[in-house]
Amino acid sequence: MQFRSLFIATAILEAATGLGLFLSPSAPVAFLIDAPLDTDGGFIVARIAGGALFSLAVACWFARNDGQSRSATGLGMAILLYNVAVVGVFLYAGIGLGLSGPGLWPAIMLHTVLAIWCLVCLRSGL
Repeated sequence: MQFRSLFIATAILEAATGLGLFLSPSAPVAFLIDAPLDTDGGFIVARIAGGALFSLAVACWFARNDGQSRSATGLGMAILLYNVAVVGVFLYAGIGLGLSGPGLWPAIMLHTVLAIWCLVCLRSGL
């Protein structure tokens, strides 16, 4: 299986999330964990995260036609690591800290599916 569809899906999802965090950080944070961003530092870090997610989206978009190149494989591994980290942090937020907005568990499921999709793409290219 090639990375094309994975890269396109990741580009669309992370561009939307990244722009949301960059432009209005409170809304996505409330949707995911129902917690306020009540410090300037929180807003700055959320906007940096938004910029990082948008950068990931741009990288995925431009790599969508690279097939099974070494760069595509590296990007696929980076996306896998990112998705596993997101699942872990969100599980900790939901189970460990008791934070939960309406989007938390759907986000956990989505990032789990994306991580599995990454694994399938990476295994087929090895």
